Amino acid sequence: MPHPALHGIDPARFEVVKNALLSAAEEMKIVLAKTAYSPLLKVAGDYSCGIFNARGEMVAQGPDLPIHLGSMPDAVGSVARAFPDVAPGDVFIHNDPYRGGSHLPDVNVVMPAFHEGRLLGFGCVRAHWPDIGSATPGSYGAVTEIYGEGLRLPPVRLYRNGEPDPSVEAIILANVRTPAERLGDIRAQVAANRRAVERMLGLARKYGTDELLRIMDAVLDYSEAMLRQALAALPDGDAGFADIIDGDGVIEQGDTDDRTFRLQLALRKRGDTITADFAGSDPAVPGPMNAPLSVTASGVYAALKMILDPDSLIPPNSGCWRPVTVTAPPGSVVNAQEPSPVVYANHEMSHRVSEMVFAAMHAITPDRVLAGSQGTSGITTFGGLDYRTGQRFVSYESTKGGFGARPVKDGINAVSAVISNMLNTPVEVLEMSAPLRVEEYALVPDSGGAGTWRGGLGVRRSWRVLGHELRGAMCFERAVTPPFGQAGGLPGSNARLWIDLPDGTRRPLPGKGAFTTPPGSVVTVEAPGSGGFGPPAGRDPQALRDDLADGYVTPDAAARDYGMR
Repeated sequence: MPHPALHGIDPARFEVVKNALLSAAEEMKIVLAKTAYSPLLKVAGDYSCGIFNARGEMVAQGPDLPIHLGSMPDAVGSVARAFPDVAPGDVFIHNDPYRGGSHLPDVNVVMPAFHEGRLLGFGCVRAHWPDIGSATPGSYGAVTEIYGEGLRLPPVRLYRNGEPDPSVEAIILANVRTPAERLGDIRAQVAANRRAVERMLGLARKYGTDELLRIMDAVLDYSEAMLRQALAALPDGDAGFADIIDGDGVIEQGDTDDRTFRLQLALRKRGDTITADFAGSDPAVPGPMNAPLSVTASGVYAALKMILDPDSLIPPNSGCWRPVTVTAPPGSVVNAQEPSPVVYANHEMSHRVSEMVFAAMHAITPDRVLAGSQGTSGITTFGGLDYRTGQRFVSYESTKGGFGARPVKDGINAVSAVISNMLNTPVEVLEMSAPLRVEEYALVPDSGGAGTWRGGLGVRRSWRVLGHELRGAMCFERAVTPPFGQAGGLPGSNARLWIDLPDGTRRPLPGKGAFTTPPGSVVTVEAPGSGGFGPPAGRDPQALRDDLADGYVTPDAAARDYGMR
């Protein structure tokens, strides 16, 4: 029997077009990876590609970053509202967090698709640029206003009649440290969007514009109906969770350390709807840990999608989130207002929000949640002069940590968790691209929390600075509070960061903020592990022996946490 969301559409045709749109979004990803210039896009995959209707609603997203689920539609919608005169051959660029962006390094390039004079929708590529200006290479300084975070672009027409506007490009390239690389990435984003437009045009020619638009709307209704069905299958209930965030990178007057702050979440699940309310969370902080509401919503959506759809059967799009309401007090750290700085919050607050949803949902559906993951993107940037070429460079890396233990499985070692889907940057790629040498890249023993199911391990990564003095910056969470265990599991390890100077001295590095690295110094980070699930006494003895043999758990930890003698 046809799904009620199809509204008289032929089911076979619906399935073909739905999958064609998803495939087109995946093709966009391939085009971008093969044409981008920066390693962050070519290899690590810090971007998302999507197809949107004329209202700016996401109809299809590629296998990209869940962190962008909530905010990309707002970004495309801002373009649609700003340019009611959109025309064939237009391309728009936009990164304003207060108009649907996430943070300034995430740059949206948007292209409309037309058929026989009618607007079909838009393609959009959101790509993280390794540098967008500001006082710090990589644009990750602990500033106190968004004006210091780099070049902010409201929706701007970048191309007209298929040709770039040289004045707009000149403004952009004058404000970044590596303009040739940035221009290459812009062109790659445009090329990926062209693939989206080609595929949408092909579908309109084959099925007709009216039928394509009708099916695009039906895809949203289909996802909404599936998510409502998944919600309705869970018991009703209220649940909450509070968490402490390490800080914002700004040490305030009279303080000697970065001041922590608090998030508060209340979930209310009724029938086929759920509300996530962040009332009680702290007001905005001076540093860039303030999340726009669409960023906060992305963290909620990502966790709920994993909980409600563990087999990934529901197409991720704007229709999914119609049954989900996210509220937060304006001016709080989870509903930032201009001109609060936001650059760290995009990923750090999304990570923590998603983990709060998992923790709270344990009270409603304990068999579908995981323990706390690393709770950070673990960002390390370096920038300066490359002694090998005499040119400026910027290196941006996300160090992977532990993925939390599940009710039926151990956690995963050294991966992005929950809101991200990025790859590790290979050592060879990094060393070719920057005057750095990776001295160590290894799993951290005992970083996964003990439990019936052990948490995934974090990694240790060390960079030796070569040639000249460089400027670095960090953005790490979980240096203060560890990733939580679940259902009796123990917490994972905290983040640790330090620098070994050429004179042999060692000093800790701040979890957030910039620092100077003399030539010959070694910067080391240990990404957090993750929490265990279930009491350690329930762990299979053979699994523990395997952990010891693999070096995941040391004999001391086995004796302390599991009672193994």
